[in-house]
Parts: sequence; C-alpha cells; structure tokens
Amino acid sequence: VYADLAERFEADVPMQPGTVVELGGLKEITKAVQELSESVFGVISTKAAFLMNGMAGDDATHPAVAVNGRVPVRVIGTCKKGDRLVSAGNGLARAATRSEITAFNVIGRALADKTTIDEGLVEAIVKLNS
Repeated sequence: VYADLAERFEADVPMQPGTVVELGGLKEITKAVQELSESVFGVISTKAAFLMNGMAGDDATHPAVAVNGRVPVRVIGTCKKGDRLVSAGNGLARAATRSEITAFNVIGRALADKTTIDEGLVEAIVKLNS
C-alpha cells in the first residue's frame, strides 16, 4: 500500500500513474519532457493517503499529484535502492549519477532495486524542493 500526500492539478493530457510531471504546458501540469528537468513537480499518484483539492475534476482531467510520500514511479533503466531519481524525459524517471544531482532536479529516492533496462514501476519516496 502506498501513502502519499497529493493534490489535484489540471493536466493538459490524461496521464498514467507514476508519470513524472512539471508545472507548465497548456494547463497547470504536463509530463516532464526534459532530461534532468529542474521543473519537476511531482508524480501522478495511485493511492493518496491525503488528497487536497479532491473535488476538482477527475483522474483524467485533474490527476492527483504526489508531492511527498511513497508512490510508484515510472523508471527507465536500472536503479538501486537509495538511488536519487531524476527526470528522463517523456514523463519517466531514471537513476541519477552523482555529478547530475542538484537541489532542484531530484524527484525522490528509489525504495527498491530495478534490474531491467526497460520501463517499470519502482516504489519511491518523493520529496520535492521548491
């Protein structure tokens, strides 16, 4: 069971759970399109423990965005438990190398290993800096 703090935001397109988002696009949020984006804002939640702005729209128009807590994240490539996750583009995350980490591009930290290079969900702890 996941437990995150989330809030509904208007999205420019429907997004699947685990998608990395940033502020911008045609509405309030859009998929994080740049690798190592410093505009990352959260991850589309699956099960928010606390949902703010819950009456705004529905999951297609106003998905719940996890901004803190445990949430599955769409990750491309391998990662190890404890790795810092950054945007990989196209709404995906990837493990960061030490030299890539900044105070503004880290989405969170992986809570499990991922051994495949294809896309998969990885439970992570999300905590964003403003």
